[in-house]
Amino acid sequence: MPEAQPPLHRRIGRLIKKRWRAWLRALHRDAGYLAVGLTFVYALSGIAINHIADWNPNFRTGSKTYHIDATLPRDEPEAARVVLKAIGMNEEPVDAYYAGDTRLEIELEGANHSLHVDTTTGTVYEDYEAPRFFLRVANWLHYNRGKSSWTYIADGFAVFLLFLATSGMFMIKGKKGLIGRGAVLVLIGAAVPILYVHFSGGP
Repeated sequence: MPEAQPPLHRRIGRLIKKRWRAWLRALHRDAGYLAVGLTFVYALSGIAINHIADWNPNFRTGSKTYHIDATLPRDEPEAARVVLKAIGMNEEPVDAYYAGDTRLEIELEGANHSLHVDTTTGTVYEDYEAPRFFLRVANWLHYNRGKSSWTYIADGFAVFLLFLATSGMFMIKGKKGLIGRGAVLVLIGAAVPILYVHFSGGP
């Protein structure tokens, strides 16, 4: 007579017990792939923002020097147009004014974009800021300055990270898993913020 099959719930239980780590590894792998893009955004912008006292993570500053031979009128908007034409800029000034008898200031569109003109020598100094490729957008997202819908995406990413951290602890069994070396490494990782708060005096 054929051997009787165990009940369905026992067969399901055996299958889960046998395969759950493999399923967990597959989910961990796929979740990791999905999180790659946002991980780069948050990690790189996090490094940039951490050093905001040392540099501007959103813009790079620059300057240029020109020389013009034109005689500038005292009418400020007209003087600004003469300067811009002389240096080959096809822009409309936001503001123009004489800061002194020999100094004309011209404000242009854009972040801190201005011209400083020495009317006695004809020297024009241009100061400007240019957005940093990728980092400005990444920082904008990191600070959650977009639409409110980005909050849900950021929360979803946080859930992904929690799943990756939790599932990673249970993927390997034995001495290299959570009951062995894994437990030691988890405790070391958890100790880093705890010890830092303790020795730095905390908030």
